[in-house]
Amino acid sequence: MAVAQPDVSVIIGAYEAMPYLIECLSSVEAQTIDPERVEVIAVDDGSTDGTGEYLEEFAERAPMHVLVIRQENSGGPSGPRNVGLSKATGRYVFFLDADDRLGPEALERMVGMADRAGTDVVLGKVEGVNRSAPKSMWGKTVERTDVFSSNIKFTLSAQKLFRRELLDRHGMRFDESLFTGEDALFTMEAYLRANGVSVVADHTCYYLVGRDDGKHVTKSGSYTLRFDSARALMNLIAEHVPAGDRRDQLMLRPLLVTLLPQFGPKYLTDSEEIRRHKFELAKPLLDAHWTEGAAQRLRVHERLRLHLVAEQRPELLVEVVKFVKAKKQAAALLERKGRRVYLAYPHFRDRAAGIPDSVYLAEPREARAFPGYREGGAHTFVRRAVRKARRVLTSREVRPAA
Repeated sequence: MAVAQPDVSVIIGAYEAMPYLIECLSSVEAQTIDPERVEVIAVDDGSTDGTGEYLEEFAERAPMHVLVIRQENSGGPSGPRNVGLSKATGRYVFFLDADDRLGPEALERMVGMADRAGTDVVLGKVEGVNRSAPKSMWGKTVERTDVFSSNIKFTLSAQKLFRRELLDRHGMRFDESLFTGEDALFTMEAYLRANGVSVVADHTCYYLVGRDDGKHVTKSGSYTLRFDSARALMNLIAEHVPAGDRRDQLMLRPLLVTLLPQFGPKYLTDSEEIRRHKFELAKPLLDAHWTEGAAQRLRVHERLRLHLVAEQRPELLVEVVKFVKAKKQAAALLERKGRRVYLAYPHFRDRAAGIPDSVYLAEPREARAFPGYREGGAHTFVRRAVRKARRVLTSREVRPAA
């Protein structure tokens, strides 16, 4: 008798995961989806704490098919995930970290959403347990969206439901040369290639668990790894999205989440040598991907710091970072009858610094917090010029011939 194809392959990469693995596997066993429609592929990545033995015990008693693979340590999460993916037979795959757990009904709800909407990626609501979790994308359940029409670009972890046919068609695998940000690269590519993305926001599908030993946190490693991650993600976006507004929109993710923190409070404790090196690493990235469209999407203090890095002005950056670290509120200067709000962060209108006023100009979403601001004014002069040009062109078109 032919065995039916599983609905979903749950891929678990595990390294030194005890005792968190116990609750993780319990959450899989408790899923309401028919166990015959699930397969678990667990890869023990060279653990020495009993993780592999517990996985084998689970395989013997679990109601669903469980494949346990034990291998020498690979040094990161990408290898085990790729091994699991190569063995998967389900219509969908879900990557579950061994120290996290699934919410009740998670697989049933996510598979049901994917089948109903016909989408290639499904995001289930994530909650943090003793750690933070992304929030901005869970406003409402959406059957079909994309990376340009939502905030899903700010959740690029691998804990999503992916249609396996999409991954196989494009030969998608995790980049084992990256030691941080490998899941962001994989998930962003899936978003860009997907025929649609669904969001399950009305039910917690995934619990992101903070370990007492801190091992859940991405290994800090060298700061250079963060630049490697930013470079890979920026190059992927540039490869898939033509220059313009949509690319600028996606570049916010690596700019804000990966690059900007290198020039935050930690920068103040860096040695001069590391500071110089960070500027060197950032230069080619910002030369290629720092645009006016991306800059306008940032808050003033974010834009100012990246502007100084892009312009290679380290002598001005320290004062700005100190100001931001102190959580001071920059004074607001309203001009053009309240239609423009400038935030006077360090070096504002300092002739020696020579930073353009436009760097300090608050966009509407930031300017609205200041009394006296008149909505729609920051770029009114541009709109007026466009309207005037249109009137001139129209008058020429209707002017009778001599």
